[in-house]
Amino acid sequence: MTEQQEASEDAVMTRIGQAVILLHAGDREEARNRLGEIWSEIGEEGDSLHRCTLAHYMADAQDDPADELAWDLRALTAAAADGQEDEPQDERQDGPGTGSPQDGRPARWEPHPAMRVFYPSLHLSLAADYVKLQRPEAARIHLARARAATAALSDDGYGNGVRAAIAQLERRLAAEPGAGPRPGSGSGPRPFPEQSP
Repeated sequence: MTEQQEASEDAVMTRIGQAVILLHAGDREEARNRLGEIWSEIGEEGDSLHRCTLAHYMADAQDDPADELAWDLRALTAAAADGQEDEPQDERQDGPGTGSPQDGRPARWEPHPAMRVFYPSLHLSLAADYVKLQRPEAARIHLARARAATAALSDDGYGNGVRAAIAQLERRLAAEPGAGPRPGSGSGPRPFPEQSP
C-alpha cells in the first residue's frame, strides 16, 4: 500500500470519527448527513472496515428501528465480506454466521481475523434492534452469537464493556413475560472499537 493510499484511508476514518463525535454530541441529523456523504463516496464495494464502521454508526443515527436494523445488517455484511463470505440476511431466513447448511456457509466458517473483534458488538447491536422491533427470537439468536464471539475480545475496557452490555441485554430479555430462562435484551450502549484517525 502506498503512502497516498494510507493517507486516504486515514482521512476516511477521520471523517467517520468526526461524524461520530457529532452523533455522540446529540446532532443526529448532521451526523446522518455526513455519514451518508461518506457512504456515497466509498460505495458498496469500498473498504470493508470503512463500510462496517460507518454502517455501525449510521445505525445509531437512525430514528426508525427498521432503518437502524438495515444499517446494522449492512455493517455485518461488510464484516463478512472481509472474510470473503456470503452476505448476511435478515433473520426471516436462517440468518448469517450459523455455519449451517441453511445459510450456505461451510460449517467451519470463520470471519477474517481483523474483523473478529467486531462481531460481538455487531451481533449485540442486531439483538437490540430486534428487541425494538418486538422480535425476541431473532434478538436471542444474535445475542447468542454475540456471546459466542466474545472470545475474540481482550480483557480491557472495550472488551469488558461489550461483555457487560451483552449481560444487560440477556437479563432484560430473560425478564420479559413468557421469556423463561432464555438469554437476551436491552438496547444499552453500542460499543465498538475506537478507530484511529
